[in-house]
Amino acid sequence: MKLKAAPPPVSDINVTPMVDVMLCVLIIFMVITPMLNKGANINLPVARNPIALPDADKEDAVKVSITRDSQVFLSPGLERVSPDDLAPKVRDLLQGRTSRMVFLRADARAKYGKVEDVVDNLRSGGVDQLGLLTDQDMTAKK
Repeated sequence: MKLKAAPPPVSDINVTPMVDVMLCVLIIFMVITPMLNKGANINLPVARNPIALPDADKEDAVKVSITRDSQVFLSPGLERVSPDDLAPKVRDLLQGRTSRMVFLRADARAKYGKVEDVVDNLRSGGVDQLGLLTDQDMTAKK
């Protein structure tokens, strides 16, 4: 009785499983990426000589955002608030903190009167320091 010979080894790489996994990962990233927006959609004004505010990037930093259509958002949590309700909410967020600094992100095309109302309400809420967040003008000559 003669034994059957084993088939020769296949030296080709099967890439089909790898392509399937990569396509699944790509679809997951395409679905999740738009949900990762950290704040309201705002076009910040441009400044020539901005001062770095590294505390603004912290997770627990208190930020107030004003959109182009005069909507006001309070972070952390990205909660939409009216300017009149801003003072007590900011007072509660700043309670127990040593730094009483709040960062303001206002759209370049936001109405000045709305920004002024927000600043007044922040001051009445006990804010000692107010940081205005801007983009840096890269075209300015030094």
